[in-house]
Amino acid sequence: MIPFEARPIDALDIVLLAFLVYQLLLLIRGTRAVQMITGIAVVGLAYYASQGLGLRALASALGSAIDYIPLAVIVLFQSELREALASFGRTGLIETLARKKPPSAIDDLSEAAWALARKKLGAILVLEREQGLKNYIQTGVRVDAPVSSDLLLAIFCHESPLHDGACIVRDGRIVAASCFLPLTQKRGLDRTLGSRHRAALGMTEETDAVAVVVSEETGLISLSAHGQLFRGLSRDDVASKLRESMSGGALA
Repeated sequence: MIPFEARPIDALDIVLLAFLVYQLLLLIRGTRAVQMITGIAVVGLAYYASQGLGLRALASALGSAIDYIPLAVIVLFQSELREALASFGRTGLIETLARKKPPSAIDDLSEAAWALARKKLGAILVLEREQGLKNYIQTGVRVDAPVSSDLLLAIFCHESPLHDGACIVRDGRIVAASCFLPLTQKRGLDRTLGSRHRAALGMTEETDAVAVVVSEETGLISLSAHGQLFRGLSRDDVASKLRESMSGGALA
């Protein structure tokens, strides 16, 4: 057995590899690539399990499928790969390491929701948490601006071409507007709930996001998290529940 000799450069080697893996995970976060990688992992485990159990036919079939996986990944994820390379080109290593996470701007969001409610402008604001929402962001129009009442009033006014759909917020910034969300499949819901409320429920059922909804008919503010809907909230209620949900606490 050849003895292993640790070198100072090995620590740097491990750190760089960990950084590259972390950046890759950030790039695929919230995309369909996550499901693809999960599927590849399942196929790989099934292949090695079939080999260990002596299932030759199954192992041969899975082995043939694994040979084509790299080609399938390149074909299916051309756009994601281009975006990944462009992202590495735009963002240097030092800049990435030094970048600080912006504040969540919960007070700005609650104030904006209250301003929309006073004018009875229907709106839905989705706050990203741990699970990425890139798939939903790509259905809308890029904005990339800080959260503010004036901007949200402009987006959700009836004359705006972006008023249909949701605004998605990440780290205190409006990432995109006019985004399409999945509708809840729950039965027995209150018939007074419109498409915005059903979209908020659907979004928080499928992801860990939090959604704030302003009713166009009543001007009432609701909040949805973990597939639950809290209706008729005040400005302070919105801020309080946003803080609870964004910190991972259970809402009551």
